[in-house]
This record gives sequence, C-alpha cells and structure tokens, in this order.
Amino acid sequence: MDYKPKLDLPPELENYRSAINSIVKPYIRILLTDNNNPTWWQSKFGGFPYMPKSFDYPKDDNGKALYLLAQINFEEVPKIEELPDKGILQFYIAHDDMYGYDFNNNKKQHRFRVIYFHNINLQEQYLVTDFSFLDKPSKYCFPLKGYSTIKFQFDYTPINQNYYDLFNIFAYDDTSEELYDIYEEYLNEITLAGHKLLGNPDFTQNDPRYFWNMGEQEQYILLLQIDSDINNNIEIMWGDCGIGNFFIKKSDLSKLDFSNVLYHWDCG
Repeated sequence: MDYKPKLDLPPELENYRSAINSIVKPYIRILLTDNNNPTWWQSKFGGFPYMPKSFDYPKDDNGKALYLLAQINFEEVPKIEELPDKGILQFYIAHDDMYGYDFNNNKKQHRFRVIYFHNINLQEQYLVTDFSFLDKPSKYCFPLKGYSTIKFQFDYTPINQNYYDLFNIFAYDDTSEELYDIYEEYLNEITLAGHKLLGNPDFTQNDPRYFWNMGEQEQYILLLQIDSDINNNIEIMWGDCGIGNFFIKKSDLSKLDFSNVLYHWDCG
C-alpha cells in the first residue's frame, strides 16, 4: 500500500519536510464506543474475553487469573500490511500494584500474556461464558475501570520528542544553533497520545527501546498502545496518567508469533 501523508507544517519546518515524512508511520487509531454490551468475539478494552472451552484461561506464575486488558478482532480492523486479516489478539495483565509489569524482564510472559486465536468459533456453546471465578478488579491494581467496545480508523503519525533517534533525524542536515528552535517547533506540532495499533508510540518519560535495541539486529515496533482516558463507559488510568505499550519485532508479527512481545508502561 502506498502511504502518502499530507502533513500541515509551519513555514519554519518546510526545509525539514522530507525528513519528517521519512519518519511518518501508518497506524490504526482506536476509538472508544458507546456499545457496552459486546459479543464474546468483539473488539474491546476490558470486560470478558473470547475464550474457547478447550483453552486454559491464562494465569500468572502463582496460579492467579490474569485480566483482559484488550481484545482485537482483526476482521473489524482496516486492512494494513503488517496486521493479519483475521483472528483475535488478546492482551492480559496481572491484577497487582504494577499491573503485571516486571522491571527485570518485561518480555517474560509470567505476569502478562498475549494470546492469538487464528480461527474464531462463533457458536457460544463452545465458549466460556461464566467468568464468576474472576473477582472484580481493584482500580489500584488494574488500569481499567469498566469496559468498552472499540472501533478502528486508519491514520498516520510522525514521531515525537521521546523517540530515541529524533534529534539525529533533524541534526543530520543542520548543525546550527537554530536547530533547537526548530526541534521545539516540531514538538509543538506533534502528539502521539491516544490508543492505537502500530505507528509511533508515546511515552510520559523516555523511549525505552533505546536500551532494548542495543545488541539487537532487529528493532521493536509498537504493537498496541493504550493511553489513560476517561469515557462514559470506561476509565483508563496507568498510575498517574501514564501510557501502556506492547512492542514486537516485525519479523515475529509477520509470523504471528507473540511469544516475545515486550510490555511496558510509565507515568509522569
């Protein structure tokens, strides 16, 4: 697919249009909806998952049930090259004060889980429909309060101030003292907040991929971003208005291999 973004840039940035265009990435914007009675297989944030009876419900390394953070049904998603055309992708995290985040190993899926179902069964008699074994999550141990269906919209975005190589992108053809002013002008024009699949991520602190990618031949790209948000149906709050992200290598995504996904969240 040929993506041709049309960015509205201030005159001060026109000399940098080609550089900025080179870092634009297509992505799928995720929008909360008013539908609070989703089907089992519908895309959603929170709530109960699509779960075949033949599948073991995901648990942490202590045997405690994980909670559904997000469910993506790709048949509802606009077509984009990197994502599959079908199947359901689910993201689960532990119910604890760190939302299942492990500072020592954020790739080990022992306190979070990413599950992909390629073939979907739409017959409820083959699905788990009784989730009474799950306690109501506490707002202090889970970033979601309530649940909401979601819808998707194709979009594109450049990178923002937290991207680890942004300064080099601007500096490669300009080493003057005006670079900092131009850099700040760019930052005023760009926001990467919100919920999304793919594209460029946002952070409340720094981009951790600077450290993850050291020694790696292939970099990690954004798979899913869930931002803090308050809606009629759902409240999303990562600590103090933070952002949650899941990253994957493009080669793993092409193979639908979600065993090496990196999970990260931060707040101000």
